[in-house]
Parts: sequence; C-alpha cells; structure tokens
Amino acid sequence: MPSRAQWDAARARGRCQAALRSHFAARGFLEVETPALVPLPGLEPHIDPFETPFVPQTGVGTARPLYLHTSPEYAMKRLLADGSGPIFQLARVYRNGEVSAHHNPEFTMLELYRPHADYRAIMEDTERALAAGAAAAAQADTVFSRTPYERITVQDAVLRATGIDLRAIGEDEAGLAAAASEAGVLVGAHDGYDDVFFHLFLQKVEGTLGRERPTFLCEYPASMASLARLKPADPTVAERVELYVGGVELANGFSELTDATEQRRRFEAEQAQRRAANRPAYPIDERFLDAVERLPPCTGIAVGLDRVLMLAVGAATLAEVLLFPAQEFL
Repeated sequence: MPSRAQWDAARARGRCQAALRSHFAARGFLEVETPALVPLPGLEPHIDPFETPFVPQTGVGTARPLYLHTSPEYAMKRLLADGSGPIFQLARVYRNGEVSAHHNPEFTMLELYRPHADYRAIMEDTERALAAGAAAAAQADTVFSRTPYERITVQDAVLRATGIDLRAIGEDEAGLAAAASEAGVLVGAHDGYDDVFFHLFLQKVEGTLGRERPTFLCEYPASMASLARLKPADPTVAERVELYVGGVELANGFSELTDATEQRRRFEAEQAQRRAANRPAYPIDERFLDAVERLPPCTGIAVGLDRVLMLAVGAATLAEVLLFPAQEFL
C-alpha cells in the first residue's frame, strides 16, 4: 500500500505534468506520443533494453523480438525530419537492470526538441519549464526556481574541482591518467582516455555540481559527443549539455548531429564497444539514419522527470515518489 508521502508525491506529479503541458503549449510546442515498442533499440554502450517477443495471432507480421524503448529520441527525430516543428513528450521509458536510490527500470522522461536552434536555446527552454513544473509540484519555490541556472563547461568544472587543465593535457591518455592519479582517483592500468575521464568525473567532479542552484554542464570532449554535433568554433568539444542538481544528473541534451555519415560511424563505434563489453550489438536503425540526413538544424534534451519530482518535494529516493517502485517486486 502506498504511503502518505507517496500519495502526496502522486498529486505533486499531476500538478507538475499539468504545468509542463500548459507551459509548452503556450510556447508553441506540440505534445506527441511515440511507440513504446520498437523494432530496434538504441546502441548506447551502457544501457540495456527490455526484449519482448512479438507473436503474430492475426496473420499479420512475423514472429520476432521487439524492445521497450529506452528513450523516444529516434522516433521524435523522425517527426522533426518530417516537419513537426517544436515538440515535447512525457514518455514512459524502460532500462533493464537499473535499480538504485536514483534509478528505476521504468520511469518518466520529459523529452523536447526545437528546430533551428542550438544547445544554448534548449538550456533556456529546460530552465523555464522546470522552474514552472517544480513550483507547481511543490506549490512553492524550489531549487529549480533559482534562475538563471549556472552554465559551466566540462573543462572549467574539472579545473575548478581538481585543478586539472584538460586543455593543456589534450588527448594525452598517459598525461590524463597521471593527473587523475595525483588527484587521488583510482585508475585502471588499461583504461583509455574516456575511461580515465569518467573515473575522474564521477569521483571528483559530479558531486560538486548544482549545489547552490541547478548547473548546466556543457561542451564535453569530442570523443564523448554521443548524438551531438561538434562545436564549429572549437571541434575539440561537442555541443552536449547535462543538467545537475545536488550532484544528481537530471538531463542530457545536444545540438543535434545532422550528418548521417558521421552518425553511422558513431553507431559502428558503439556497436564495437558493446561487443567488447559482451553486450548485444544490435543492428543500426536505418530509418533513423534516413531521418538524420533530413533533420533541420535542431536541439533537444531528455529530462528524468522522476528525479526532478524527487528533488522538488524533498524526497531522498525515487521510491518515495513512485506508487509502485521496482523494489516492491524485485
């Protein structure tokens, strides 16, 4: 049976989502729905999907596996490529194996896209939306009301927290490993540049972010671009942004990559990473690549709405803001 706090959180969730819908509608965003069941999952190296068999019973289709989407990103970008204009979605998404104080295998994601804009615009969109949604949830000002949110580059955040100058180190793996070890970071003997960076970031930097007000961390090293384009004025970094509050990551966004050839190269690299980690390397979604080729210049972001709600109402864990947390049945 849900606790009183969980019932209160459910009411806060309703107020938050209503405020978000009103906020986006007033700004010309179209709310869309995309399928939760998809023929191909994403290729992110550290995310595993839920697989479910499709068994035809009406003579239509063939037996095959389908997957619960880990994000509505691919489908929403197909809509953008077809001329949707600004869009948003409050989607239920699914990630296998993710259970902790800040993880649930099924959760609510706010995802939004704006054409003919870049990552600076999506930070502004997100800041305004979360200020409105969190205030409605808590029926009071919250940490999300402390606008403008801080904006800091990855390089400056690392320098501020550790004294390590990533620009001076460049792509020198040994140099970064030595600097990280000197800062007290545990580094594996065979770790590459990205591995060392993430050890350094998780152990020394992440917990410092968003302590006084929400923090947008932006301009990741180019090797960590994911689905972001590289910054034209400085191609050593990507126009990628994450949002943090109290050391908790809430969102991940980009100036979107619109080069299908480069996107295919990145997908192939992610397939190789998955194989190296003994994870399934799913086929590339060719329909998505076709959409990438047709995308206008655009920007988007995905926000973990359960975590926003958790922080807005002062809960310590996701389980406190879910009526049926996964811990009940695992």
